[in-house]
Amino acid sequence: MALFETLVVVLGVAFVSALAVFAKTRFFPVGEDEEPREDVAEYIAMMVSVLYAVVLGLCLVSVWDTRSDAADNVQAEASALHQTYLLADALPAAQRQPLREAARAYADHVVGVEWPRMAEREQLDPSGWRLLDRLRRAGEVGDSAEVPEQIAAQEVLAQLGYIDDARRGREAAAQERLSPVLWTGLLIGGALTLAFMFLFGIRRSVTHVVMVMGLSGFIAFTVLLIHQLDAPFGEMLGASPEPFTRYFG
Repeated sequence: MALFETLVVVLGVAFVSALAVFAKTRFFPVGEDEEPREDVAEYIAMMVSVLYAVVLGLCLVSVWDTRSDAADNVQAEASALHQTYLLADALPAAQRQPLREAARAYADHVVGVEWPRMAEREQLDPSGWRLLDRLRRAGEVGDSAEVPEQIAAQEVLAQLGYIDDARRGREAAAQERLSPVLWTGLLIGGALTLAFMFLFGIRRSVTHVVMVMGLSGFIAFTVLLIHQLDAPFGEMLGASPEPFTRYFG
């Protein structure tokens, strides 16, 4: 969701809330002799707000951790792949170019094929793992290789192990979703928090409208923020393939 669309949704929610306040004031006005039970309403609203803040905190921490782990895995995978590419210079001459080509093919596959699928939460096919196996075979040396070349080949295997681990973490992060229980609490809590704003006997409708619009707009913004962060590889706030394009662009 683009920034403009986010602003439209936030302002739309605030506008609808303002209309609801006007409707409540028009059709259910506070009587002149009516004593608004603001003491009870304030206590209940405070408890709902505190519980809702807890749910918001849990949601934000959950999606932010997933997004951060996804970015860390991408950086680790791209860095290890780049180190593998550089180690080709220390391998036997016949294996240098195949290793470089395998590393570049893997990077191009991640950016061009896998990234759009991860953004759409689609399951990745095994072709990425086959390219990683190709990279592993390209880095193997025979017993006839010199000692420095064998040491370089061992380092290549170590870097490939890092790539393997980071890739598994990236695939897992692409399928992570915020718990439906938390989404339910997030939406119901927001609705309740706004609903309790109508329990206060505020006679100045302008003040009431401003309060409800501000609160509803901020809640809508927070929910949209969580929604965007819940897509670890989404277009707007998701992890970027920039580490791969920086090394292999």
